[in-house]
Amino acid sequence: MQNKITDPLADLPDSGENLTWEEIRTEHLVQDEWIDFRRSAYRFPDGSEFEPFYSYSRRDYVVIVASDEEGNYLCVRQFRQGIKEVTTEFPAGGIERTDGREYRTGRTASAAEEALEAAKRELLEETGYVSERWRHLITVPSNATIADNYAHVFAAEGCRKAGSQHLDETEFLNVRKYSADEIEALIKSGNFQQAVHIMAWLLAAKY
Repeated sequence: MQNKITDPLADLPDSGENLTWEEIRTEHLVQDEWIDFRRSAYRFPDGSEFEPFYSYSRRDYVVIVASDEEGNYLCVRQFRQGIKEVTTEFPAGGIERTDGREYRTGRTASAAEEALEAAKRELLEETGYVSERWRHLITVPSNATIADNYAHVFAAEGCRKAGSQHLDETEFLNVRKYSADEIEALIKSGNFQQAVHIMAWLLAAKY
């Protein structure tokens, strides 16, 4: 049964701590369809100013902890240029926009509903599997220090093969199945290399 998705961070109380910085200057160093990379100056709560701070906007994305009808977990193996290694991770991908916005959608309930459709698409495209049993686990900032995009994390259970992969022109990946014990061993050995994916695994096991 699919859980109702609600705003995960709605109505947080205002603590009155006066910790917010004021952005006073911004320079867009790189701004294209993939990324908006910025250099900014900020005024601190005590009135002092400092620069540079670097930040970027990218598309929100989804991560899917997907298990098949036998209880095995669907993972993908692919090269990640950041660490220049082939990684083992869960199916994931950016949320494609149709409203003219290229970057983040945020943490609202409507954004999470949009993310669910993206998660279903990414699971099918990357693995050829589908599921009728989806759970929204969390919507969390991808990297709050430097980025403003969000990761929408889902669990998909009872996945079944429904077709073949349909990969983008820049995607070269293989699908692998692992037991829960094997996933744990990969994490402990440092061979499950995506931090948000490890968080997704822990949340899927807890909730």
